[in-house]
Amino acid sequence: MTKLGYQMPNFTYPGTAPADLFGVVTRQAREADESGFDTVMVMDHFYQLPMLGPPELEMMECYTLLAALAQHTSNVRLSALVTGNTYRNPAILAKTVTTLDVVSGGRAQLGIGAGWFELEHRALGVEFGTFTERFEKLEEALQIIIGMFEGDQPTLDGKWYEVSEAINSPAPLSRIPVMIGGGGEKKTLRLVAQYADESNLICGVDEIPRKLDALAAHCERLERDRSELTVSYQGIACVAPTHDQAVAELDSMLASRGMDPASLGEDDAAAVRAMVPHGDPDEIGEVFAGYLATGIDGFTVSAPANGHIEGRVGLLGETLSAVLAS
Repeated sequence: MTKLGYQMPNFTYPGTAPADLFGVVTRQAREADESGFDTVMVMDHFYQLPMLGPPELEMMECYTLLAALAQHTSNVRLSALVTGNTYRNPAILAKTVTTLDVVSGGRAQLGIGAGWFELEHRALGVEFGTFTERFEKLEEALQIIIGMFEGDQPTLDGKWYEVSEAINSPAPLSRIPVMIGGGGEKKTLRLVAQYADESNLICGVDEIPRKLDALAAHCERLERDRSELTVSYQGIACVAPTHDQAVAELDSMLASRGMDPASLGEDDAAAVRAMVPHGDPDEIGEVFAGYLATGIDGFTVSAPANGHIEGRVGLLGETLSAVLAS
C-alpha cells in the first residue's frame, strides 16, 4: 500500500523540448524507484490544472505514460493520482489497468476519483454531469472494475453502465490495490470504506483528524475493519540541499506562473512562498513529520518546482523515507 508516493503533476520544464520530455520524466521515475518511494504516480488529466498553469501547457496521457515508465523502473507501483472515472468506460479501464499490471510485472495500482475538472470535459467532448451523477457513476464503475480485477466476470445493468459477464483476460499478475482520492466525508470516504484499499486525502492539514474520524465511522457502519485501509495525505514540496537553493528554485517556478516574489514586498513574497513547503531536508522533514502526527499512514507528494532537476526527487525520497522510519 502507498506509504510514500511520488506524483508528477506537470510536464512543462525550463529548456525542455518535447523530444526531450520523456527523458526528464523517466529520470524522475528512476530516482523515485531508487530512493524509497513505493509508488510513482501521474495525473490523469488532459489539460494542465489552473493552480499549476494555463490549460495549454504540456500534459501527457496517463496510462500510455505509466506503461512506458514500467520499462524504466523495477520496484515502485505505478498509478494515476487519480484516474477521472468520467473519462473511460469502466470495463475498458479495468482492462487498461490490468494490462499495466502485466507489462509492469505486477506493479499496477488503480487510483480513481469521480472527476471534477469541467473545462477539459467540455473542451474534449466528455460528458460532465452533476456532482451527484459523477458519484453515482463512480460507484457503479467500482463494482465493475473490482469484479473484473478479481476474475468474477461481473454483470451489471446500472443506471449509467451496463456490462454482461465481462471477461478480463489475461488476469492481473497481482491483486491490484484500489485507492480513492479526495476528502469528501459523506460520499468519497464512504466509497473508500465500502470498496477501496487506500484513501488519499486532499484537504487542509487541520482537517485530517476529522476526515479520519469520518472514515472510521463509515467503516464501523459497514462492518469494515478500519485497520485494513491505508490513508495517505497529498502534499507538495520543494526540497534542495540548502534552504537558499530551495527558495531560488521555488521562486523560479512562481515567476513562470506570474507570481514573481522578486516583484513583491517582503511580506507578500513570504506569503506566496508559504504556499509550497520548501527548504533543506531538515525543514521538509519537519513539515511532513507534522503531517504524520495527525494519524495518517503516509504521503503522496509532488515537486512541481524542481522535480525536473536531477537529484531532487532522490533527495525528497530519502528525506521522507527518514520521516516515515522515525
